Amino acid sequence: MNIAVIGLSHKTATVEVREKLSISELQMQGAIAQIKACPHIDEVAILSTCNRLEIYCVTAETDLGLREVMQFLSEHSHIPLNDLRRHLFILLHEDAVMRLMRVAGGLDSLVLGEGQILSQVKQAHKLGQQYQGVDRILNRLFKQAITAGKRVRTETEIGTGAVSISSAAVELAQLKVQAQARLAECDGHLANSHTAVLSKPLEEHRVTILGAGKMSRLLVQHLVSKGVKEITILNRSRPRADELVRQFSGNGATVTARLMDDLLPTLQRSDIVFTSTSATSPIIDRALLASALAPQQPLMLIDISVPRNVHADVETLAQVQSFNVDDLKEVVAQNYESRRQMAQQAEALLEEEADAFDAWWQTLETVPTISSLRDKVETIREQELEKALSRLGSEFAERHQEVIEALTRGIVNKILHDPMVQLRAQQDIEMRRQAIETLRLLFNLDAEAISQG
Repeated sequence: MNIAVIGLSHKTATVEVREKLSISELQMQGAIAQIKACPHIDEVAILSTCNRLEIYCVTAETDLGLREVMQFLSEHSHIPLNDLRRHLFILLHEDAVMRLMRVAGGLDSLVLGEGQILSQVKQAHKLGQQYQGVDRILNRLFKQAITAGKRVRTETEIGTGAVSISSAAVELAQLKVQAQARLAECDGHLANSHTAVLSKPLEEHRVTILGAGKMSRLLVQHLVSKGVKEITILNRSRPRADELVRQFSGNGATVTARLMDDLLPTLQRSDIVFTSTSATSPIIDRALLASALAPQQPLMLIDISVPRNVHADVETLAQVQSFNVDDLKEVVAQNYESRRQMAQQAEALLEEEADAFDAWWQTLETVPTISSLRDKVETIREQELEKALSRLGSEFAERHQEVIEALTRGIVNKILHDPMVQLRAQQDIEMRRQAIETLRLLFNLDAEAISQG
């Protein structure tokens, strides 16, 4: 058996490509079932976020298994396989294990040290179990990776004040507003209404957020911390949006919740709009904005959703500035240098957890031999117990069978305990394999039975 991961990320593919491969939670059950049904895939787990799609699998035939997963990705995304290949990365065993460790630890995130990815790894594990994609090996791998992610956050400072995708989006808005203000100052006048509005400080702008999930909650949190006074949340239903209103209203901030039906009038009253919904197709496009905005009314759109909530055609409107998750790199670059040393400390912790998983993995080759040995000894025990009870007579056997059964089981378990513990604990691969061969020879264990086991 081999562990492999195949996928793409913000490092290998643009948002245009990533959104085509994105797998929503509603699609997850079908995707896992489709991949698991492939002849050469034994286990599968899918991690799909705004910045990555990674499919972890266990396969006995690595090349064939990977081809099956790539074919699934091509069919799911409607991207020809030849075009898709250049965006994909493939990692095997030790590299695949370390990949998940680094992802869970936030070291492979667009924002170095991002904390939200750990909860996304947990969710991928949960859904993999729920939809019968994850079995013994991936279950152990994901648990080890989650432990690694927790250690990174508790034993290093990389998560202290770490920016998330949401806070990076707020920083980007502030940078763009400040740049517009400097431009207006250099021009020496504010004749253009576009320049006039965006020259105000961020806290004076009217901000709208589409969506009320975790990313939106972080958006509100960071906007309030920046002093933004007027925030409107649009969502398909009220309860989650109302919860954000209760949590963040006050201290100079007015947070209002509305339904998505109010999108058009809300856009007309907004200066900056952040979008973070689970919609699988654009919510805002050029036609909508053309009908909503006055000819000189400026609007800044920052879309942190994948698939995107804002269509690329909005960029053809002169008064609209549009940014997506790939534009956050400008902010992220500032974050990276200050966290590089902390990332090195985190790498050492991840190596420890990867080594712990590898030690467990190495013991798996002992399992068939141990199972075969136990089965053989148990068969002998049952046969000899049956002979003994028949000699003792039915009356004695019925009164004392439980005691004699417990006695024989106890003897077998104690005899097998030390050999099994020593075999599992042997770290030297060659020594362990020699011990396995010795057990098979001494106890005349059937090689075919061991292979099937």
